[in-house]
Amino acid sequence: MAATATAPRSGSSSPVERSASGQAPPSSSNDEAELSSHRLPRDLHPAAWWAWSLCMATAATRTTNPLLLCWIIGVVGFVVSARRTDAPWASGFRAYLVLALIIIGIRVFFRMLLDGQYGAHILFTLPEIPLPDAAAGIRLGGPVSAEGILAAVYDGLRLATMLLCIGCANVLANPKRLLKSVPSALYEIGTTITVALSVAPQLVESGRRVMAARSLRGDVGKRTRWFRQVVVPVMTDALDRSLQLAAAMDSRGYGRTGGVPRASRRLTAALMLVGLGAVTVGVYGLLDGTAPQLLRTPMLVAGLVVCAAAVFASGSQVKRTRYRPDRWTLQEFGVITIGLGVAVTISAISAHDPRALNPSLNPLTWPDLPPLAAVAIMAGSLAALVSPPPLRAPAAMPRADLATGAPTVSPVVNVNVGVHDPAALRKMPPR
Repeated sequence: MAATATAPRSGSSSPVERSASGQAPPSSSNDEAELSSHRLPRDLHPAAWWAWSLCMATAATRTTNPLLLCWIIGVVGFVVSARRTDAPWASGFRAYLVLALIIIGIRVFFRMLLDGQYGAHILFTLPEIPLPDAAAGIRLGGPVSAEGILAAVYDGLRLATMLLCIGCANVLANPKRLLKSVPSALYEIGTTITVALSVAPQLVESGRRVMAARSLRGDVGKRTRWFRQVVVPVMTDALDRSLQLAAAMDSRGYGRTGGVPRASRRLTAALMLVGLGAVTVGVYGLLDGTAPQLLRTPMLVAGLVVCAAAVFASGSQVKRTRYRPDRWTLQEFGVITIGLGVAVTISAISAHDPRALNPSLNPLTWPDLPPLAAVAIMAGSLAALVSPPPLRAPAAMPRADLATGAPTVSPVVNVNVGVHDPAALRKMPPR
C-alpha cells in the first residue's frame, strides 16, 4: 500500500510557523465577517424568542386578511430557517405546518357540515339530515356557499398562523434553558412548566426516531395498524421523557424552600396565583378583539405588578444557583423590540381602520394588501438579522498534526488488489 503526502506550497508556511513569526493564521471569510461584525455564534435567550413569537401571534389575531396572514407565515418560516439550531426539536417546524393544514381542513369541513349557507353564491348542496325540534337552529348539510367556505378558510388560516408562531418559539427556544431563567418565585410550578413545554419538542423527536426504526426494520405495516405501531409509541415515549426530566429536577432538589415559614410561602403563592390569573385574563383580552377594554391592557398591567411583587417577596426565600446564566444583551432587546413594533403597529391599524385588516365577504371581493401593515410584518423578519448566528455542530475536520505542523497524509489504496479478471489485468498499466 502506497502513501502520498501533501507538502506545503513554495512561499507558504504552516500555521505554526506563521504564528511563530508573529503573523496571524489565516481565517475563512465567514470567520472574518463574524469577527468584524462582533456577532459570534451563540444561543439567543429563549425568552426573547418567546416574546417575539407571541408578538407575531398577537398581530395574527388582529386580521383575517389571508394575504397578511400568509405574510406572517412567510416571515416566521424565514426566521426559523435562518436561526434554528441542530437540536432534535429544531427540525419540527414541518410538523407544525402539517398540523396547521389539518386545522384549516377541519375548520372548513365543519363549516360546510354545520353552517355552509352564508351568502348568495351557492357552490353545491349536501344532503341535509333532519334533526328534532330540540336541536332547533342547528343544521346538518344543505347548501354550501363560496362566502361560507372563504369565511372558514380565513378563520382557520388565522388559527393556523397563531399555531405556527407558537411552533416557532418551540423550535427556536430550548425549553430547559427557558426554565433555567424562570424567577425563583415560580419554583412550585417549574416542574409543570418543564413537562408542558417539553412535550411538543419530544413528540417531534420521538416521531422521527420511531419512523426511522420502522424503516430500518422494513416494517411498513398496514394502514389499519398505523395508529398502534406509530402514534401510541410516539405519545408514550414523549410523555415518559418529559416525566423523566421532571423527576430528575426533583431529585436534584430543584425548588426546595428550606426553612421558609409556612405563612410566607402561602402569601407568596396567593400573590403569584392572583397575578398569573390577571395576566392570563389580560393576554386573552388582548388576543380577543371583542373583550371589554378593562380586561385588556389594565388587567395585564395589574397582573404584571402583582407578579412582580410576588417575585420580589419570594426571590430571597429560595436558594438557587445557576451555572453560566443566560445574558440579556442588546440583541435580545432588539428582537423583543422588533416583535413589539409589529404587534403595536398591526393593533393600531386594526383600531383605526378595521376594514383594512378584515376583508368583507359580502360582497365577495378580492382582499387588498394594506401597505403599512405589510411593511410592519416584513419588519418582523429583522429578528433574523439582529439575532446572533446559532451554535451548530462543528463540521468534520481532516486529521493533521497541528501541534507540529506536519502535513496531512492520505493513504492511497492499491486498485489492483482484488482484481481477478485476466482481461482487466492486461489493460492495467505497469507499475
